[in-house]
Amino acid sequence: MNIARREECHSAEALFWEKIAKGDVRCRLCPHLCNISPGKYGICGARKNSEGELFSINYGKIRAAIDPVEKKPLFHWRPGSMIFSIGTFGCNLFCPFCQNAHLSRSRNGSGLECADPDDVLGMVIESGINSVAFTYNEPSIWFEFVLETSRLLRSNAIATVLVTNGYICPDPLEILLQTTDAMNVDIKGFSDETYSRLGGSLEPVLNTIYYAWSKKIHVEVTHLVVPGINDSFEEFRSMIGWLKDVSPAIPLHISRYFPAYEWDRPPTAMKELQLRIDLASRHLDFVYSGNIGGANNTFCPKCGTIAVSRGPFYEIDVFAGHEGECLSCKTPLGIVM
Repeated sequence: MNIARREECHSAEALFWEKIAKGDVRCRLCPHLCNISPGKYGICGARKNSEGELFSINYGKIRAAIDPVEKKPLFHWRPGSMIFSIGTFGCNLFCPFCQNAHLSRSRNGSGLECADPDDVLGMVIESGINSVAFTYNEPSIWFEFVLETSRLLRSNAIATVLVTNGYICPDPLEILLQTTDAMNVDIKGFSDETYSRLGGSLEPVLNTIYYAWSKKIHVEVTHLVVPGINDSFEEFRSMIGWLKDVSPAIPLHISRYFPAYEWDRPPTAMKELQLRIDLASRHLDFVYSGNIGGANNTFCPKCGTIAVSRGPFYEIDVFAGHEGECLSCKTPLGIVM
């Protein structure tokens, strides 16, 4: 896809920061609250102190593709549709198993194209697709571009999706959710000990999920099971209990790790995944097996009628009603049609 629309990418003044002593600034976008000296970057690699002002240096740098919405993964939001996917470089967590490390760990976005929000709108309209996902890297650290683009898309009746690690402060999250239709949030573990290995903490992620759900944003959750990182079964049990308390109707995608970036452990054992799928299915209404096939049809939790059939190559048949309800017993399934 030829997405270059500008001869030169430009940065933009950042939001959510404050000046502190001697030209330093404090970024207030994510829970790291980085103190950044002149000429230096936040740990995300995407926000730079330039002469005492904070700038978003990934603002106009993008990569774009068109995907099935199920690939995000979103199984209960516009099933069977295609989504226009865009991302940039940088991330505020440091997962040694990152599958998009060429973007998340990049410090300059080499190889990305230049575009502004108007360019994105034009590309999306040209594609004939009516939804956009901010994905591939962490969208929250692309805050200024995501916010401006989302507002423009919404004014043109185009929906927006965040595929996110959820590691963002409450104030910017509240603003971003005003133009967000759906989210998939990755819970990478269920303890601060696990998150400390990734350079973060658990509570902000849980707060993001709870707040988005309370604001009626469509939320789905992904959990990648990584040997040696987050494979404590007790942690997983605690995560399931927490999700059930928020809502047993939140779809959970349990995915298999494969070696990537700096982590070379063998792929997650299938029996470990099945144990987790079995446990989660006893407490949550909609549990999916992520990237390993099987268990991916949607059934009504009340009567067992199939609502969405999914094949291995994104073949989708939807049998739910216009409001996402079960056709047999009319139980609401939380499917956004």
